[in-house]
Amino acid sequence: MVRRERWVALATLALLQIFVVVAGSYLLTHDTAEGPVSIASPKPTPTPLVTAGPVLAAAGDGALPAKGTLSSTLAEALGDPGLGKNVGGVVLDAKTGAMLFDGRATTPVTPASTTKVVTATAVLASVGADARLATTVVMGKSANSITLVGGGDPTLAGPRTAADMKKSKGDPYPKPASLNQLASRTAKALKAAKITSVELSYDASLFAGPMTGPGWKPNYVPEGTVAPVAALTIDEGRSLAGPRVSDPPLAAAQAFAAQLRKNGIEVDAQITAAKAPAGATELARVESAPIYALVEKMLTESDNDLAEALSRQVAIKEGQPHTFVGEAKAVHQVLRRLNVDKGIEVHDGSGLSTRNRITPAALASLIAAAASPSNPDLHSLISGLPVAGFTGTLDNRYGRSDSRPGAGLVRAKTGTLTGVNTLAGITYTAGGRLVSFAFMADKVTDPGAAVAALDKMATIVAQS
Repeated sequence: MVRRERWVALATLALLQIFVVVAGSYLLTHDTAEGPVSIASPKPTPTPLVTAGPVLAAAGDGALPAKGTLSSTLAEALGDPGLGKNVGGVVLDAKTGAMLFDGRATTPVTPASTTKVVTATAVLASVGADARLATTVVMGKSANSITLVGGGDPTLAGPRTAADMKKSKGDPYPKPASLNQLASRTAKALKAAKITSVELSYDASLFAGPMTGPGWKPNYVPEGTVAPVAALTIDEGRSLAGPRVSDPPLAAAQAFAAQLRKNGIEVDAQITAAKAPAGATELARVESAPIYALVEKMLTESDNDLAEALSRQVAIKEGQPHTFVGEAKAVHQVLRRLNVDKGIEVHDGSGLSTRNRITPAALASLIAAAASPSNPDLHSLISGLPVAGFTGTLDNRYGRSDSRPGAGLVRAKTGTLTGVNTLAGITYTAGGRLVSFAFMADKVTDPGAAVAALDKMATIVAQS
């Protein structure tokens, strides 16, 4: 029901966007600052994606933009020196898949965070939109021992975050599971069993292999770009003492022990890592928001930690090793089943890897497929895309004179690494036609100029 309500809201937004086009650009004259599982369902066998039909039929098909004019205008914009020497771009008709602009559309480019479009497609198609990630507590090997078991939910809110949420107005979207609640439920179960003192261990074995990805730069974790990838994490590995904790599972277990003590359970000072016994009795659990909501958050905020967790869930569901290598194999496995793997090479889920390569045509095709009414389970990919000038990573963009008319009309995923700037998304044209696009550059020397050029091109598409 929640997904349906959000989809209705998206349809309303689309109609509002058309109104904005008709009413005129004076509505958009504001200046904005420039700036930089539990998975219990059976393994799905998705059919190839269908791209026919726009996502919001209420808006109508509309007329196709004049191909020659669009191509010449975009070709000139794609030649902006701010984009550097390796640039690719494409515009597709979302209904038919017809290519309306080909600017080296099949050129592989480092995608940066537009990789998250691939991750979103794979996790929605494989794991499913309504699945949730569970963090549990089970009985340990001895009578008075318990084990905290991570299920791969990096959004699990620690004590500090939960307190902050309580003080804030309203709940965040999506509302995360709470470590406090897990401790309260665990204490209640223990007291019912007349246990008031325990030894605590933690199990983060659901994820294996290195905690940082292939092609990641060594400064990503120290600077706080991403936390070490682990199956047991609170607050996405963030810490008051620094950007990220070095050992997320231990930090989560220590915070859990503190909450148990507050709930009247004595916890032994020594907290150790240990695999939960097979078939152990479950004492308590909390579950994340559904996958579709996590996908929306990942895309809107360009959340690296969440992207890696969701990509790892694809590996689990697809029977691949629960590692970076396994998740990459699993994602490609899903894309092949969907017949959309051409032009995509990924080595992580977030796009931090400098080894990733994706063509503009592949990205635009995935977005067009997600917009099709024939692929309803992928629709949260569209609703998660930031809105130009208003939400997520586009909230402080589209304030320049050549991009301001695109504010509120363009929805797109951004991508940024050193030397890389990308933008892939969807918009209605001035004639009411739904189109998808991708513009990508990975030899950028002037990031500010590159961002301005990308936003300008997306606006050109929206006004075509």
